[in-house]
Amino acid sequence: MASAFEKLKATLADLQDEIERDLAERRANLRYRYERGRVVFEQDVRAKHRAARVRLGDFLRAARPAVILSAPVVYSLILPFVLIDLWVSLYQAICFPVYGIQKVRRADHMAFDHRHLAYLNGLQKLNCLYCSYCNGLVSYIREVAARTEQYWCPIKHARRLDGPHEHYPVFVDYGDAEAFGSQSARLRKALRK
Repeated sequence: MASAFEKLKATLADLQDEIERDLAERRANLRYRYERGRVVFEQDVRAKHRAARVRLGDFLRAARPAVILSAPVVYSLILPFVLIDLWVSLYQAICFPVYGIQKVRRADHMAFDHRHLAYLNGLQKLNCLYCSYCNGLVSYIREVAARTEQYWCPIKHARRLDGPHEHYPVFVDYGDAEAFGSQSARLRKALRK
């Protein structure tokens, strides 16, 4: 008999499938498809997108001065992001094989498809590239950290977390020393799949 937790996981999986079906329907309604790593819009849709594009000069004139002045601060974060990207990738390359943890595929967390949107001007596409990289990187780092936590310390916290990673639900309950002793090896082994 399935536990309440397993039933909830199955319900969640069903809901995720339903969301994916809805997203597929929306993609069809927006008349694009994904072919060999490239987004392809129907020709008339692409023409409408080009017509909706705001020219760069108009875009900049409409921007508030504070937004323009704050842009260098936003973009200055690229340096620490690239550094942490390199460091986390190096960490994973060295440590995960030692611990027997399956490596996180960085590409699974990175999506740079906004460049195919003809309604964005060059600056908007650059902004999207930046945000896609930073958010993809955070997702990648979170997965590396989650697998590390599952290997070393798969224990839930005493208080509720807002948005825990997807490995968290299988961690042992806070204060359950017996489960930590008996389940840690199983949770480590699960990382090898």
